[in-house]
Amino acid sequence: MPELPEVETVRRQLEPRLPGRTVVEAGSHPSAKFTPATEVTDATFASMGRRGKFLLLSTTDDRELVVHLGMTGQLRFGGPDPQLDDPYLRAWWRLDDRTTLEFADVRRFGRLRVVPAGDYRTIPTLAVAGPEPWDPELTGRRFHAAVKASKRAIKTQLLSQRPVAGVGNIYADEALWAAEINPKVTRLGEDRAARLLDEVRAALERGLDGGGTTLRDYRNVEGGTGENQHRLAAYGRAGLPCLRCGTVLTSEVIDARTTTWCPACQRR
Repeated sequence: MPELPEVETVRRQLEPRLPGRTVVEAGSHPSAKFTPATEVTDATFASMGRRGKFLLLSTTDDRELVVHLGMTGQLRFGGPDPQLDDPYLRAWWRLDDRTTLEFADVRRFGRLRVVPAGDYRTIPTLAVAGPEPWDPELTGRRFHAAVKASKRAIKTQLLSQRPVAGVGNIYADEALWAAEINPKVTRLGEDRAARLLDEVRAALERGLDGGGTTLRDYRNVEGGTGENQHRLAAYGRAGLPCLRCGTVLTSEVIDARTTTWCPACQRR
């Protein structure tokens, strides 16, 4: 599922093209997950935002089209007419510059919602999301306090979006490996928590620098893939030697998510 680096890459590619464009016509798949697409007909896009793993496409009438890409969602630009013969087309917006913004989604895990700007009460995951990774108020002490408040495994806490927004399975594994923290631990001291926060930021920055991670489905607005998959140290490398100590990496399902770590470097 696209995480912060992938979603931010999409946002950056939309930024030069979408603000100032007016939706002259829209359509969608009949599923309620996609029908909100039509609610922005006649609206003009104002700015492109992101919160955690959600795209926030604001309009000049103080609303936001919230886009969650799910596992296989892709936003892309096309010609004046939507590709209605594409079996994976879920929503489309014809714009006043004779281009069409399309949302394709093979597995239909993505979703759309139109809300008053900043009002996320109907989107629970977004409503409870913690601070952005680079929020200047997110200090090591504040991060420590957030993870200390829970008894869940630290890997699960990262995926919950509450201590920090935007981290998913890939970047959680990478950050925990870099910080030498076992994903099963439920308690961290302040120093280790601060180190983990630093490594979360570093893992996300590497993902951004690489244009995201494409393991199978992720595509950016231009149809391109990310490059960060070639730089991963932990995620997806179970059975291979640790790049730090040479020990074979192990893998286990923790709270329904496959997790990879080094049993030597990341001892409990």
